[in-house]
Amino acid sequence: MLDATARSGGTATAPPRAAATELTVPASLPAPVPAGFATRCSRALLSPWSRLSLLVVLLAAAASSVLLFEPHKLLANGWPPHVEGGAAVVLFAVAYGLVTVAFVPRPLLNLAAGALFGSEWGIGASLAGTVLGAGVAFGLGRLLGQDALRPLLRGRWLQAADGQFSRHGFRSMLAVRLFPGVPFWAANYTAAVSRMGYVPFLLATALGSIPNTAAYVVAGARASAPTSPAFLIALACIAVPALAGVVVAWRKRHHLRGR
Repeated sequence: MLDATARSGGTATAPPRAAATELTVPASLPAPVPAGFATRCSRALLSPWSRLSLLVVLLAAAASSVLLFEPHKLLANGWPPHVEGGAAVVLFAVAYGLVTVAFVPRPLLNLAAGALFGSEWGIGASLAGTVLGAGVAFGLGRLLGQDALRPLLRGRWLQAADGQFSRHGFRSMLAVRLFPGVPFWAANYTAAVSRMGYVPFLLATALGSIPNTAAYVVAGARASAPTSPAFLIALACIAVPALAGVVVAWRKRHHLRGR
């Protein structure tokens, strides 16, 4: 039987092949980054010492801003201008909290709050700013500094302070706030490095700061009448806890030396 080619008298031709398509990569695309390199970079950026370095840079920048712009003087001179009533109190409290993170002394701000807003509103603004500043400092220290600094707690004093804050956080911080002597920023960052809880820290700060804060605010509010009973009582409330704090610190120092 003749095949189809012979019957048609033609020549068999192969079916056309599809043209091969070539994929070309543009020369401008960057080379892929190895997964191991990206992992190492992320680990280096998130390492405890990198975070601690970031904390130091932030605190140094905040302290430099305070020295350059002197926001505490703005607060003491009636900042912010053209704001009155509750808005001025809220703004003062926010600014109070931020500048205490930058190591501005709280007594100066408490005196300014009393002079600007009187006793009642001044106490409220100062306490709100105190809790806000303590919370911000504690959060920064816990997030950026705890992992790097805890392995360095090897001295006897450091270990004793860490153990006290970690095991008895609320009452230890309450005592620190009630008896002045420890700088506000130092207590905040020491507590952040320890294992104290966030809520006990804030609660102890709020309760323990009331007497000393109220005394300074009342003194600022009554500074124009230095012989008034309110001003003299406020001075006594400032001096007595300070003296008690010195006595307690001396006794603790003697106890630690004897261990």
